[in-house]
Amino acid sequence: MSGTTALPLRPAEFIALMAMMAATVAFSIDAMLPGLPHIAQSLSPEAPNRAQLIITAFLAGLGVGTFLAGPLSDSFGRRRVILWGAAVYMGGAALAMVAHSLEALLIARAVQGLGAAAFRIVSIAIIRDMTSGREMARLMSFVMMVFALTPALAPLIGAGLIALAGWRAVFGAFVLFALILSAWMMLRLPEPLPPERRRPFRLRPLALAAREVVAHPVTRRAILVQMLAMTTLFTSLSLVQPVFDESFGRGAEFPFWFFGMALVAGAGSLINARLVVRLGMVRMVRAALVVQAALSVLAILAWQVGLPPGAQFAVFLIWQTGVFMQAGFTLGNLNALAMEPMGAIAGMAASVTGAVATVGSVALAIPVGQAFAGTPMPAHLGVLGAVLAGLVILHPLRGSLAETA
Repeated sequence: MSGTTALPLRPAEFIALMAMMAATVAFSIDAMLPGLPHIAQSLSPEAPNRAQLIITAFLAGLGVGTFLAGPLSDSFGRRRVILWGAAVYMGGAALAMVAHSLEALLIARAVQGLGAAAFRIVSIAIIRDMTSGREMARLMSFVMMVFALTPALAPLIGAGLIALAGWRAVFGAFVLFALILSAWMMLRLPEPLPPERRRPFRLRPLALAAREVVAHPVTRRAILVQMLAMTTLFTSLSLVQPVFDESFGRGAEFPFWFFGMALVAGAGSLINARLVVRLGMVRMVRAALVVQAALSVLAILAWQVGLPPGAQFAVFLIWQTGVFMQAGFTLGNLNALAMEPMGAIAGMAASVTGAVATVGSVALAIPVGQAFAGTPMPAHLGVLGAVLAGLVILHPLRGSLAETA
């Protein structure tokens, strides 16, 4: 296969390492979800909805760091930039441990997100260094499948740490996680980008490379659809714990339900890995968005009808699991679709793709999350709008060469 080289590790270990790098973001978000009520009570009792901002502040920092991580790794090598990012990530987590105001905590979370971008973006660039095309999409699906275990376990880990030592202990776990991951990479992964393939870190070449990324029609549409798919995920993540707590009175059960939903949703990545080579990335993304639109319409209608609480809770569980499963069918495929024409500038392409998608999705998710007033309707409506817009943007790729990718 053109652009493909031998993996530096056994495939299973390589997938596990890349998945854990990608999982840094999920762990940093989902382990905090059980702590939202505690943080609100401690730092923002007068406006509990503001506690959701610790999720979006992290994502905002992630978006900024995403733009820098890829170009830096193209210039200085993949491993070195991951280690730089790990140091920033751990510094942000340490600052969060001692924050005594919500504003200070939000700044620390943004710093933490800035560092997490190196794990997320450079891991994608490493995969692109080693694979391409549908094989890259297949590998990304296996990465997403392993990655799915992190959101399943993270709220349970977070809840356990909070019960033992309070919400600040979760940030200590983030430091430990980054240390272990950095040591694993240093011991087992050779540098995948040799010096002769590196690009100087200069502003003009970076600007030209960024222009090349956004000018390609397939890459541009893939980035926009990825932004909307991430909006559905970030909107639901911001609201899922408040919905469990305030809409259904099941806040204490939340980590266990979240565990079950994430495990079921993990099947999406496994199914995608089996089907994407045969059907292609565009068809898989389109099908996932259509299904999510249908689920969102049904959830809105069910809430309007006024089902009994138990039945309404079941509808919400199905809808929320669908949002998580949709990520397994869309995000890896859209990443691969955007990156496929960009092999010569993989790091820059990963950065532009991730930065635009992340910052745009955060900007869209924040007002939806702050509209929460005791019911899941803002989440249902926000997700429906995002997937419908995604289908419109994706439609011109029907019948194009991209659909055969």
